[in-house]
Amino acid sequence: MDIKEIRRIAKEKLQGFCRTCPICDGKACSGEVPGMGGIGTGNAFRANIEALSRYKLNMRTIHDAKNPFLSIDLWGIELSFPVLGAPMTGVSYNMGGALTEEEFIEHIILGSNLAGTLGMCGDGADPLFFENGLKAIKKSGGKGIAIIKPRYYDEIIKRIRLAEEAGAMAVGIDIDGAGLIIMAMKGQPVEPKPPEELKKIISSTQLPFIIKGVMTLSEAELAVDCGASAIVVSNHGGRILDHTPGAADVLHEIANNLKGKIKIFADGGVRSGADVLKLLALGADAVLIGRPLIIGAFGGGKEGVASILNKIKNELSLAMLLTGTKDVRNVNSGVVTRG
Repeated sequence: MDIKEIRRIAKEKLQGFCRTCPICDGKACSGEVPGMGGIGTGNAFRANIEALSRYKLNMRTIHDAKNPFLSIDLWGIELSFPVLGAPMTGVSYNMGGALTEEEFIEHIILGSNLAGTLGMCGDGADPLFFENGLKAIKKSGGKGIAIIKPRYYDEIIKRIRLAEEAGAMAVGIDIDGAGLIIMAMKGQPVEPKPPEELKKIISSTQLPFIIKGVMTLSEAELAVDCGASAIVVSNHGGRILDHTPGAADVLHEIANNLKGKIKIFADGGVRSGADVLKLLALGADAVLIGRPLIIGAFGGGKEGVASILNKIKNELSLAMLLTGTKDVRNVNSGVVTRG
């Protein structure tokens, strides 16, 4: 699908909730939560963009990396490139409701599959959000990952069992969702998790377990100790706590200490294949993308999501070619310099 046409249609459908700015940097939508913006001043949203922009790619063209290798293996499933669709919910109050929650998450999961990768489904104030995500994962033949809010223990276990029944390839908690006041207001309380409870939760399933929302080395080390299979270095898109660093600013320290001990994913402000390469160079094994896929879903359904992902894939391949990077599984930190 044509990207310009996808953006045009998405702009009409998202009117009043997302301006589909040419550069999605969080400036025009600061404080618009609910909506697509960042919490409070919007500083944390913008910090993701600014952190990535501080890193520059070192161009190299005297090399033999003529055909960059983009595929990775994730828990037995081959992905065409190391980018996954981030978990997103709240279509009615964040995105205007031109799509239903069920339609939206199906576009994300199946569109990611069309592009040769995986999408994640999320959880939210309405229990139907999670159920709709599991329906989409079932429809995909299990090619999706279910992310649960940090609810009370029994509620998390119940949702893990549902994810297992749906055939999800992995489960996890977006632990930074502990700050979502709307969950408590809707009778769906969330809370921080002590290590002992996390260990118990993680040991309750044989599925790979992801802890999303890690922003410090000390908490990344706790995730390893608790038995998590992966972490996502993320500030929840700047939608939870104002004035946090950008993910790219904390990723390198975490990866430098824990690479190989746990899979390290990262998200926040990723808008292009060049951004993906930057995060890989800083130590990520794979990258999550959120807001651009909303444009894809509203502007073109599952095909629109796939088009956005394929655009990013092509940009990543070109960035690798022009930095002498042969393989996404082994991206040298010298690919980037901090400007």
